Amino acid sequence: MDINFNKNEDHNKLKLSDLNRRLAKVKLGGGKSRIEKHHAKDKMTARERIDYLLDDDTQSIEIGAFAGEDMYEEHGGCPSGGVVVKVGYVQGKQCVVVANDATVKAGAWFPITGKKNLRAQEISIENKLPIIYLVDSAGVYLPLQDEIFPDKEHFGRIFRNNAVMSSMGITQIAAVMGSCVAGGAYLPIMSDEALIVDKTGSIFLAGSYLVKAAIGESIDNETLGGATTHSEISGVTDYKAKDDKDALDKIKNIVDKIGDFDKAGFNRVEAKKPVENPDDIFGILPASRSDQYDMLEIIKRLVDDSEFEQYKEGYGKTILTGYARIDGWAVGIVANQRKVVKTKKGEMQFGGVIYSDSADKATRFIANCNQKKIPLVFLQDVTGFMVGSKSEHGGIIKDGAKMVNAVSNSVVPKFTIVIGNSYGAGNYAMCGKAYDPRLIVAWPSAELAVMSGNSAAKVLLQIEKASLKKSGKSVDAEKEKELFDEIKQRYDDQISPYYAAARLWTDAIIDPLDTRKWISMGIEAANHAPIEKQFNMGVLQV
Repeated sequence: MDINFNKNEDHNKLKLSDLNRRLAKVKLGGGKSRIEKHHAKDKMTARERIDYLLDDDTQSIEIGAFAGEDMYEEHGGCPSGGVVVKVGYVQGKQCVVVANDATVKAGAWFPITGKKNLRAQEISIENKLPIIYLVDSAGVYLPLQDEIFPDKEHFGRIFRNNAVMSSMGITQIAAVMGSCVAGGAYLPIMSDEALIVDKTGSIFLAGSYLVKAAIGESIDNETLGGATTHSEISGVTDYKAKDDKDALDKIKNIVDKIGDFDKAGFNRVEAKKPVENPDDIFGILPASRSDQYDMLEIIKRLVDDSEFEQYKEGYGKTILTGYARIDGWAVGIVANQRKVVKTKKGEMQFGGVIYSDSADKATRFIANCNQKKIPLVFLQDVTGFMVGSKSEHGGIIKDGAKMVNAVSNSVVPKFTIVIGNSYGAGNYAMCGKAYDPRLIVAWPSAELAVMSGNSAAKVLLQIEKASLKKSGKSVDAEKEKELFDEIKQRYDDQISPYYAAARLWTDAIIDPLDTRKWISMGIEAANHAPIEKQFNMGVLQV
């Protein structure tokens, strides 16, 4: 262990501490006082409901914990997008659970709430997992209705998905545990089975005040759309529960009876822990995103028995490809090598940059994994494709396009871990969010952007200087530095993994030591959905 290892370890563990501190804050939802008010109504919070529903002593993963962070401050904020989403086990069956957090604006839907709910449904659809909705929402947040109501990826898409998922045979169970108003009333009723909690749950297209205003009828909300009304008069709900726990117990009983599923058949053997110490990751990963390191050493601390069978080891060295196992599951790994490497011709290649030979190798490897039905894991720390006349003349665009084509058309499940840099077209080639990874997560060390903050600031500074010069204003050295620092700070804020997570460009920011769990649970989920398409890359420039 050298001094750099210790410095890296200190830096990365501080980032992990910051992550844990932020997560603790997020888990308070609307804050302690609102949680207390919630409890005073004999209601459990969204997180308490999920914890009670999920099996004890089993693993779970949370999707979008940082959704909405710093995005709606003028509206009082929207922690976790006002909805909690977890993938976990109910009666031994892997399920997606979606729970409105009524401590956040009474569970109202912000634009990011809609996006997060759609992401939860997407995970259910892709993996054919049962999905459970724990409904407690005041409906659309009206001040932002234009950003959530009418478009294809807005609120209405949720109900369209309800219908499509039902036709696909994906089990959907909804429990109305609080308000369920207006358009939101369709979600539980478009599910396969619906429960409602007595005295706290209610469903109606229009509440008592609106009914009075619209048609002059005077009626209270309980009589209008409470549990007794919908369980004994309208027949809208299938079960009436006496309280939150009773509703959750009923859901457990329903899930317990679900039959077995067809399997995709991904290869799994008995899991083994890495031989190399995973804690070393914190010392191996540099504090600076521009520093070099050996990605192979990271891989050895993520895979079973620290065994990684490299494919084309001596060729295209700025991308590592090979076979391994993670928690017993067979995987194909595509990873950016972050150290400077030497080719057989004696040329030096920069770490983290994709060259033509690297792209060619990755394309072939992805095709092989598709043929063998092996899930793919992408470990991103990429600055982009190599530029310059030599690369252009060598056809880097053509080779890069082949790799992007292979990633796009891959039919085996893909999982992306953003370890460090995720810049420009490198993000695309290494299976960024636009390329349909089943799960995409970032380490606290991640940066996602078109280019690094330093490079972007230099480009933007030149544009700013040219604009000032055109206006007849001069820029001295001091002013130039001030402008550069201001631009870089603004850009650095946007490349933060928290900025990406807030917008659901990633599913989560995770402790690096949880990487194996995320990949393992992701492949287990994917195993519920047999592969129905053939791998075909279409037309390529050879």
